[in-house]
Amino acid sequence: MKLATGTTVISNGTLFVGTDSPPIPNAAVVIKDGKIVFAGPEKNAPTIEPDAEKIDALGGTILPGLVEAHFHPTYFDVAALEDLDIKYPVEYVTLLAAANAKLALECGYTAARSGGSLFNIDVWLKKAIECGISSGPRLVASGREICGVGGLMDWNPDFRKIGMDGLVLLINGADEARAAVRKLVKDGVEWVKTYPTGDAASPDLNDHHTLCMTFEEMNAVVATAHNHGLKVTGHCRANEGIKNALRAGYDAIEHGTFMDNEALDLLLKRNVPCVPALYFEYASIEHGPKYGMPKSVIDGHKETLEAGAESARMILLAGGRLGMGGDYGFAWNPHGDYARELTFFVNYVGLNSHTVLQCATRTGAEIMGLENEIGTVEAGKLADILIVDGDVLKDISILENKSKFIAVIQGGVIKAGRLAVNKVR
Repeated sequence: MKLATGTTVISNGTLFVGTDSPPIPNAAVVIKDGKIVFAGPEKNAPTIEPDAEKIDALGGTILPGLVEAHFHPTYFDVAALEDLDIKYPVEYVTLLAAANAKLALECGYTAARSGGSLFNIDVWLKKAIECGISSGPRLVASGREICGVGGLMDWNPDFRKIGMDGLVLLINGADEARAAVRKLVKDGVEWVKTYPTGDAASPDLNDHHTLCMTFEEMNAVVATAHNHGLKVTGHCRANEGIKNALRAGYDAIEHGTFMDNEALDLLLKRNVPCVPALYFEYASIEHGPKYGMPKSVIDGHKETLEAGAESARMILLAGGRLGMGGDYGFAWNPHGDYARELTFFVNYVGLNSHTVLQCATRTGAEIMGLENEIGTVEAGKLADILIVDGDVLKDISILENKSKFIAVIQGGVIKAGRLAVNKVR
């Protein structure tokens, strides 16, 4: 991704660094050739050349660009599981993915980790973004997902003879698990997404207490992926599925819904991050009935919501790590609503804004493997910065309103926000 040239100075704002340190009032950030060279009190800022670009934060908040840690770029207006793979042709889904990526950047998300996509669209979307063909977050791709035959992601009946290959690679046994990972290696993914457990969306066959992969299959996925330098994550609701994933060596856990103390100990032992993606559950409960969602499904989401919130609290209280991201792209949980996850974790789960913002920035960068490049506003890092007109630490819901964004900066380049609009004019 191309970096800016020249010098930019951001001042007149409160700096949220993204670390444990308190916010810095009357702060300044100096960017040179796309990288941060100073971040701290304005009075300590170095002397800047007269022709440097100056950005007034208007007394608002300067913070790291947000990280969407569970991004589904190819999901769009999904109202039923079947919509994930057969609603639109792949050509149209590719265009939708590009539009979703652009929207994510406009919403302040300068980086994202894919949680799975149709075919390997996210691999090529990443390339398009990095080459400047399309705009969007810095992306880590995962392509197609892996699930056991008959599991949560295997819904097309055999008589249709259309399979599931566009969305998931279905496996039976460790050998097929290894073969599936090798296909993904060839596709060019960086993360392997699996489905060790079911979900509330499938109450009759694969509910959130059901296992959809064996430990042997999961272990084979991890061994093969790690051999090729890839990381592994998994949709983990059921307690035993969480523990199987952690014992197998998973690098992250998606959801981590029904955790007990043993599962927590396994998580903490290797400092494995978890991305709860909880706002989706709340949105399903609130808006699902309008889309004909059955009561059995809604009841499952209620159970998932409460257990997931408690697990998230447990993880942070014990010193573990959470990333912020969610299953956006469903009809009742559309792309563009990403920051509602953050507000939800403050208002419903009960975390403070500082902690949630850390999860959405520094921890997100750690999950992506980019912690040395992004995630905090510190000297030496890429200038992925969000400038907001308002006190985000006092009212995190401001992040839901992109009209409050003065600038979304990626590699020192203003990509979105009021200043980007002014530049276009």
